[in-house]
Amino acid sequence: MELSEEQVRRYARHILLPEVGGIGQARLLAARVLVVGAGGLGSPLLLYLAAAGVGTIGIVDDDVIELSNLQRQIAHTTSRLGRPKVESAAVAVRAINPEVMVEPHYVRLSHDNALDLIGLYDVVADGSDNFPTRFLVNDACFFAGKPLVSAAILRFDGQLATFRPSSGPCYRCLFPAPPPPEAVPACADSGVLGAVTGVLGALQATEILKEILSIGSSMTGALLIYDALSTTFRRIMVRPDPGCPLCGSVPTLRDLSSHAQNTHV
Repeated sequence: MELSEEQVRRYARHILLPEVGGIGQARLLAARVLVVGAGGLGSPLLLYLAAAGVGTIGIVDDDVIELSNLQRQIAHTTSRLGRPKVESAAVAVRAINPEVMVEPHYVRLSHDNALDLIGLYDVVADGSDNFPTRFLVNDACFFAGKPLVSAAILRFDGQLATFRPSSGPCYRCLFPAPPPPEAVPACADSGVLGAVTGVLGALQATEILKEILSIGSSMTGALLIYDALSTTFRRIMVRPDPGCPLCGSVPTLRDLSSHAQNTHV
């Protein structure tokens, strides 16, 4: 793929990087990334993917913008209150980079549609805010053979990991099953420092770009933990669990039917 003069100017700082160059930028322009959730994590993630020139960006979210979202969900504005987040995020993406193709999916992610949606993309980014969705996305990516870059935040803390179906652990190797709803507080109950979502969303975007470009060291097999109050990062190595019900030596999960009783956002 030959870059146009306008593209060379737009992506000049990428092209100057030996690890990227014109060939790498062409790979970004040809890539398809699905972002699950257009909220606190999805907002900065989407903006950076658009700025980087990821050619096609899919967005899955069935929520609408509320005033309390604007403290951290920077893809949305006060003037767009009440609109679907996927529509608002698409406006923000196109404003940054009109040549990016945006595919809004204003649906509730479920066991019925997850494989079909994920199968359309090269890389998946999970920016959801609940465990049932994280497990659904992990399982669907495993069955579809798609790399997954997952992030989570709460209060002043964040976590980041990359999962590849062909190597390393999956999300269930870290967390075998979703915890009871009352065991883990939600942001709506415990709060979150808005800027922390920006830190994790930017890190998530970086890992996605690395996956597309095949550069640097992957986060596969590692869990990055960020503590904003102490300004520290910890990288913990994670081994595949031989007893994992999804990717272990004797798997018991062979499809998404176990998610049929759950609802996902």
